Amino acid sequence: MPRVPERAKLHLVMTLWQFGYAGNHIILRSALNMGISKIVFPLYRNAIALFVLAPFAYFSEKNDRPPLTTSILIEFFLLGFIGITCNHGSYLLGLDKTSPTFASATENIVPAVTFLIAALLRIEQVHLNRKDGRAKVLGTAASVAGASLITLYKGPAIYTPNSHLHHQSRVLLSLGDDEGENWTLGCIYLIVHCLCWSSWIVLQAPLLKKYPARLSATSYSCFFSVWQFLAIAAYFEKDSQAWQVHSSAELFSIFYTISMCLYKLYKLQQDYLYLYKWPSSMSHTHYFVYNMISFYRRSFRR
Repeated sequence: MPRVPERAKLHLVMTLWQFGYAGNHIILRSALNMGISKIVFPLYRNAIALFVLAPFAYFSEKNDRPPLTTSILIEFFLLGFIGITCNHGSYLLGLDKTSPTFASATENIVPAVTFLIAALLRIEQVHLNRKDGRAKVLGTAASVAGASLITLYKGPAIYTPNSHLHHQSRVLLSLGDDEGENWTLGCIYLIVHCLCWSSWIVLQAPLLKKYPARLSATSYSCFFSVWQFLAIAAYFEKDSQAWQVHSSAELFSIFYTISMCLYKLYKLQQDYLYLYKWPSSMSHTHYFVYNMISFYRRSFRR
């Protein structure tokens, strides 16, 4: 039996992961429809992720972990605030006011915004005299223009359900707020989410040069985000019912998102470490986009 090339395996795993991540939008929206708190949910999710990840970070990087300094701890705090607290919080607020389809479409601007921020900070070099440089600029402009279009423009309804299909249409529309007056606010939340996500990616580079223990860096960032979410939840969620998981579906939504990131962390890192320079976000699914960009960029230059 012919052996499957490693690169083909990588493409297959990335494709399967994209299907799983698409389900992540739908499952999270369903959990919000069930009434799960938009503040307590990310608190539980990050707390469980920290509980699972921290022991592996401690033992696997015990001999490679640099000493902590005050400046590094401050950077961990900021990374946790920007990349986890603001990122996840704004995403859930935006998803609650829009739809899974719109949230998924909006996230396509993350690579473009990441490139733009990295170029402005002179982390990414832009070569307009080369084809790849011009392609990056044109792709960035197209992504930002598309995100602006779907955010600012909302056309008329192209389908009006009749009385016989009224019940079915309500079930389908329950996964989105397409007709709600909060749509624009949800768009703003999702754009903030993408900006935080992109900023988090870019800010990893200088930190990892000083603190190359990636799992430990992730654990510290997650640790600070847990305390940040805890403080926010303690202030805003006064109702004790909001702190309880009321159904197995809500519990499944929490563990589904965690299993997504753990699969990526262990399976992909184990099989394809030689293709990646893994950033410190491996406990969260969002940094998979960064890894894909890095891989394809290196492949294009070969």
